Amino acid sequence: MSGLCQDRVVVVTGAGRGIGRAHALAFAAEGAPVVVNDVDADTTAQVVAEIEDRGGKAAAHTGDIADWAGAEALIGTALEHFGRLDVLVNNAGFVRDRMLVNLGEDEWDAVIRVHLKGHFAPLRHAAQHWRSEAKAGRAPDARVINTSSGAGLLGSVGQGNYSAAKAGIAGLTVVAAAELARYGVTVNAIAPAARTRMTEGVFAETMARPDDGFDAMAPENVSPLVVWLGSAESAHVTGRVFEVEGGKVALAQGWRHGPAVDKKNRWEPAELGPVVAGLLERAPEPEPVYGAS
Repeated sequence: MSGLCQDRVVVVTGAGRGIGRAHALAFAAEGAPVVVNDVDADTTAQVVAEIEDRGGKAAAHTGDIADWAGAEALIGTALEHFGRLDVLVNNAGFVRDRMLVNLGEDEWDAVIRVHLKGHFAPLRHAAQHWRSEAKAGRAPDARVINTSSGAGLLGSVGQGNYSAAKAGIAGLTVVAAAELARYGVTVNAIAPAARTRMTEGVFAETMARPDDGFDAMAPENVSPLVVWLGSAESAHVTGRVFEVEGGKVALAQGWRHGPAVDKKNRWEPAELGPVVAGLLERAPEPEPVYGAS
């Protein structure tokens, strides 16, 4: 390996399995000490042991990162074990898929909590640390990589709660990028597609493992971009969302100002039918929602 992240201390949430585990191993392979977070203590310990068996450095954190004190303890684990924090990878999440007419309040709350608050709380405590470092004259060269989703960018039928949470993460990313730039922190997001326990029911038809050759849905395909975004090389990139699938890396285009008509006065409701029709004619068709017929 190149040592791209040599001695850069990295925190990865939801790192016991799937994409998070792949991130933790990939960062460690590039020389980074890694805090491995997952609520499953057994899988967390396994990933820590795997990193250490390969000659790397790792520490475990098994707290709930959507809990305020748990998120604070997560950042504290990096500082306690390795003396610094350079990269936060927010990855933890799960799904509770339902059509909207069947979606329960508890299923909505749980998904919003683990994804959206589970991104905000670690980010908030990491940002507080980096701001303190900057004010003390120790300018950070820090990175945050959040995990959105194609569902958050385009929507996904049967995943209203998940889509809303992931869209919120994309919005949080651009705000954090703008606010934290003054402290030497970049904030980007990825929207990955890979085979995990969380996606098996969504991408069942496309997730068969190949008999040989390149496995386009392997979680390990997502991690190289995340590692690069966590490196010193990526200091000029912030406020961006990248889609990653197999060997494909794409820059997502978010909401942008489109066609406009300005009357320079208040519209009457009856006037707006032709106005809206004209705007729609001048605008590109929206991308289809995943799963829409």
